[in-house]
Amino acid sequence: MNITALAFDFGTKSIGCAVGQSITGTAQALPAFKAQEGIPNWEAVARCIAEWQPNVIIVGLPLNMDGTEQPLTQRARKFANRLHGRFGIKVELQDERLTTTEARSEIFQRGGYRALNKGKVDGISACLILESWFEKQPAESSL
Repeated sequence: MNITALAFDFGTKSIGCAVGQSITGTAQALPAFKAQEGIPNWEAVARCIAEWQPNVIIVGLPLNMDGTEQPLTQRARKFANRLHGRFGIKVELQDERLTTTEARSEIFQRGGYRALNKGKVDGISACLILESWFEKQPAESSL
């Protein structure tokens, strides 16, 4: 069964977004959502969810490199809970350590410093979060 998933890279000013399919295990960046103190325009999020009809939503969980929580960790969990409460879709958290750094280096390799705009970084971070989630899913049996 092919699963459509939406991923969010939570931030207080911008929330990256990506969509992907389990059949390919790849993701594509969508426009980032502007946020005020971590609160997005919920109508814009609802339109995105209505358009893509995801089976699951993945929210990146920001942790310190040693795995401990940071102030943003609880806010990301709260955002995940709100997504589930508003839309009734299964939400999973995915460790996102290094995804922003990886996204920056990927964008830089493609387009240099000029390409490093915040929206692009957030979108590619969301792609990396989603692709790492796909990698962790058990392979479906071929029966």
